[in-house]
Amino acid sequence: MNIDEKVSGPGGASQKNWTHLNISDELPLDMRFNHGHMVSITVYSVLMVISATGNITVLSQLVKRRRAGRASRLDVLLMHLAVADLMVTFLMMPLEIAWAGTVQWRAGDLMCRLMMFARTFGLYLSSFVLICIAIDRYYAILKPLNVTWEARVRRALAIAWGCAVLASLPQSFIFHVEEHPDVKGYYQCVSYGSLPTFRHEFAYFLVNMLLMYIAPLLSTLYCSSAALLEIIRRANTANDKMRRSGVGILGRARARTIKMTVTIVLVFFTCWSPYYCYCLWFWIDKDTLKNLDPALQKAMWLFSCTNSCANPIVYGVFNRNRWTWKSGPNTRYRSGSMRRGSRLPYYGESMEISAATLARARNSLSERNGRRDSSYAVQNGTHKHLNNNTHFGNGMV
Repeated sequence: MNIDEKVSGPGGASQKNWTHLNISDELPLDMRFNHGHMVSITVYSVLMVISATGNITVLSQLVKRRRAGRASRLDVLLMHLAVADLMVTFLMMPLEIAWAGTVQWRAGDLMCRLMMFARTFGLYLSSFVLICIAIDRYYAILKPLNVTWEARVRRALAIAWGCAVLASLPQSFIFHVEEHPDVKGYYQCVSYGSLPTFRHEFAYFLVNMLLMYIAPLLSTLYCSSAALLEIIRRANTANDKMRRSGVGILGRARARTIKMTVTIVLVFFTCWSPYYCYCLWFWIDKDTLKNLDPALQKAMWLFSCTNSCANPIVYGVFNRNRWTWKSGPNTRYRSGSMRRGSRLPYYGESMEISAATLARARNSLSERNGRRDSSYAVQNGTHKHLNNNTHFGNGMV
């Protein structure tokens, strides 16, 4: 009696469906604990330790920065990305370890449905947060003084969480516990028979692939390309208004943060591409795929799980020299952090411009425009009276 591994969506390496063979006195190797299960337990355990250590460290540093009042939009987004990776670490990986240890499913139908929902929720959330990060970098580079997106970041994150819930819900209906038709007392959490036809199964796979894999890649590709082109344009423009107003001081920090964003998505692409290419091959030509070692699919699924371990490493590499801010009245800038002749603090290792810095930049730009208008009026024989009650709100006179 064998089990046919099915690759019909996220977590496909554990979507087991029945293959009917003649009953024998002893269960076949695939239905008993074997060397492959031992390898899976070992690899998942190592990945779990690495991912937990990295993501907890990153999350703790970001929480400290937020409590100190120094968290930027990017910090908040990276916090949610770390939370999503921790969900994969503490929900999906322990499930895979326990499932490999028991071989068959022993937790009942309710836990089967709940755990199938939980094992994909973190993956979907990670993908949707990557989309939010891509949009955030687009606004940070192309429209740094625009407060519209700054006010909508929390709403975008809430939408990302909601979409992750909706995308994961079908797993709870598709998966169920079923007894093996030929081996009494042998139960497995399967997707077998939930979808009526092959076309329905293929459509479900395509939707999963679109939401979890293609959407983050396309959104980041577009936003990052637009941001990089804008950085190049500003570098070649001598009369850049942003540079005259003082915001250009942080141009190098912006370039570095877009590099970090692109690197995160490149790691995402590298980790997930082999698995989804294998899945497409399965749906296009199943007969050829049957000649390959089934362990290859498991290896590709394991490799895709390394994405949760890689994200904190990328963040650590790009922030290894970042200043750790401390709250309190005695907080000081890092040595050399205030440039001469500039009214804006220069954060030598900062990856983002704070809201206060943006507010000062907007006011600085408005003041410059106001002085230029006054000078023009005097030269043309007109007078403008500005009393002490003149206010500058959000850069507008």
